Amino acid sequence: MKRRVKNWIKALIYRPMRVAMGRGSRILWPRTLCNRGGILLGTDCHVGAHVVLNSLRDESRGGALGRIVLGNDVYVGGYTQIHAMNRIELGEGSVLSEHVYISDVAHGLDPKAGPIMKQPNVSRGPVVLGKGVFIGYGCSVLPGVTLGDHCVVGTRSVVTRSFPPYSMVVGAPARLIKSYDMESGKWLPAE
Repeated sequence: MKRRVKNWIKALIYRPMRVAMGRGSRILWPRTLCNRGGILLGTDCHVGAHVVLNSLRDESRGGALGRIVLGNDVYVGGYTQIHAMNRIELGEGSVLSEHVYISDVAHGLDPKAGPIMKQPNVSRGPVVLGKGVFIGYGCSVLPGVTLGDHCVVGTRSVVTRSFPPYSMVVGAPARLIKSYDMESGKWLPAE
């Protein structure tokens, strides 16, 4: 009986209303969830405290909500911010460390259109992370980036372009330093 009550209380606290969530998933408090209808979590996802999940409306697509999609068994560390006007997808088993920033949104930057903050936001392309991707502490992943399965992004890197599966990238902007070799089972230096 105690266990049922405990699970019921956890479900109330860690399963926010109007967010599509699979079994065993939770979003810790405090949290900021904007336009919850655009946020979807698979099963057994863990989203840490102080996270911002912001699904923005795209007026160029008739006011459609951006989609934030987390596959099964995804871990999102505390203080992470994800802003989607189009789509941000985190593949199954992916891990985001703390203080990660992912966005597919950019301000309008037309000097003739007035102040930047008064120009409409635009999507610069979806962000897609494959299965088993690891994003290190304090990284930024910018619009239009695709990271293949099992990519590793080093601490404080800024990912401005896409990388194939089994890549290890670091730096600002991120560059390839190693690739995983299936035959040897080791990460080998990039050529």
